[in-house]
Amino acid sequence: MPSTEYKGWTKHLSREMNGAWAIAKKDMRIYYFRSNIIVSGILFPLFMFLSFAIGKNAPPKILIPGLISITLLFSASQIEPVSLTLERRVKTFERLLSAPISRNSMIFGESISGFLYSLVIALLPLAVGIFIFDTQIVNAPILVISMILTSFCFAMLGTLFAAYPTETAGEVMAILNTVRLPLIFISGIFIPISSMPQIGQKIALISPLTYGNDLIECAYTGNSLYSPLLDISMLVIFIIIFHLAANYMYKNFNE
Repeated sequence: MPSTEYKGWTKHLSREMNGAWAIAKKDMRIYYFRSNIIVSGILFPLFMFLSFAIGKNAPPKILIPGLISITLLFSASQIEPVSLTLERRVKTFERLLSAPISRNSMIFGESISGFLYSLVIALLPLAVGIFIFDTQIVNAPILVISMILTSFCFAMLGTLFAAYPTETAGEVMAILNTVRLPLIFISGIFIPISSMPQIGQKIALISPLTYGNDLIECAYTGNSLYSPLLDISMLVIFIIIFHLAANYMYKNFNE
């Protein structure tokens, strides 16, 4: 009997994962090369970073981690608001919700597309740092872990905001940017958290970008404001929170 239950559970898990991967592949095929995705996911974070970094006498090993963090933030959360609002407009979103997989798998599949997209895009500043500025990576495993967790965290954030029941991507982006833009300035990318006033340091604690950027800086410099274990734990906690919130939103506002 336990063997039968195990086979049933593995078959169910396999079906759910296959469904999530099918959703991710659909998004990758349709949305990766749309002009608004490219501009918002690549060029916007680059120009924003340059506007604050130019004129500073900071070495590349200090600047590159911040550029990677901003790139992950914007590129990971860019796919889902575009894909889901467009699917609402062409009336295929209902079919997605009624697919023979759980809501959790649908959310996971949507997030995978943004997750993979952001990892690929983040390789650009990573390569620039290595091959042009000769920046050294002190701890490569920490860098890999930080990029994976940070990317998936913000992909889940994008899926959460895409639950807003609208057919216009601009509406979701406007709401999402009210969160993304402040995160950049309270997360230690341009102003070290240790240099912020007490209120700023406390606000930084509620930003997932704080922990992602801290972990990436640790990979480059060997130094971090918090312990790497705390950074990893907080990113995992934020992923769980965003997933649960997205599940609630899609259940109550999209069905």
